Amino acid sequence: MSAIKIRKGTFQHVESELYAYHDTKREIERIKIDILHGVGSSDENIGGGKSNLPGDPTGKKATRLTSDKRLMHLEAITEAVDSVVSRLADEKRELIRLKYWTRPQTLTWDGIALQLNVSRRQAINWRDGIVYAIAERTGWK
Repeated sequence: MSAIKIRKGTFQHVESELYAYHDTKREIERIKIDILHGVGSSDENIGGGKSNLPGDPTGKKATRLTSDKRLMHLEAITEAVDSVVSRLADEKRELIRLKYWTRPQTLTWDGIALQLNVSRRQAINWRDGIVYAIAERTGWK
């Protein structure tokens, strides 16, 4: 898919994000609910003067939804995974489902390759290309 070279740690990080994709989606929804329903307040203006946030509650919620750093980070990851996976061929999408999104993970690379009717090496090459594409989309190197 791409010719970029990424570090081993980045490769493993992208893989861990693929494994945790559904948990990340749930975490995004939880953060949005917390912001919209007022659970907790993240005051980043400790010891400062007046806040520059709008005085109205709706404006505060909208501002927090658009400026929450953790939410933005998690959404960027899921958008990268979504955009790459949506462009994949059906066989490669099935590879992602079998390798990363099936719990408990009972298949080895040989078992996944057998289900996809490809060689083990081809399945691993597909995985590498997908991980590289996600890393490129997120800007990780």
